Amino acid sequence: MEKKIIKSNAAPSPIGPYSQAVLAGDTLFISGQIALNPHTGLLMTNSIKEETKWVMDHLGNVLEAAGMDYSNLVKCSIFVRNMGDFAKINEVYGSYFSENPPARETVEVSRLPKDVNVEISGIAVK
Repeated sequence: MEKKIIKSNAAPSPIGPYSQAVLAGDTLFISGQIALNPHTGLLMTNSIKEETKWVMDHLGNVLEAAGMDYSNLVKCSIFVRNMGDFAKINEVYGSYFSENPPARETVEVSRLPKDVNVEISGIAVK
């Protein structure tokens, strides 16, 4: 099986020893994305809705770099610092899927990289 590293300049560069995404065969494994502006390096955390939109847009940019789009997502993992934000996150997240959304779980955690409020990773298939 061929393994290819996927990189999008429109999404934040990794802040550790990992790749934005890895394409293994027809399956794309996307690392957790946070609301980091890839051009300025600033966190975009003014509101949970804005933060979630940045994260989802980053997922889309990585998908695009692999020749895919949101319809290719089969599984997402959402990590949140406050489950009280779930409804707002879900509203933004859901707007990216017109039908047949991917499977997913949402987990509340005590802390995320750079102290963001939401991080989302995904698995997509061509």
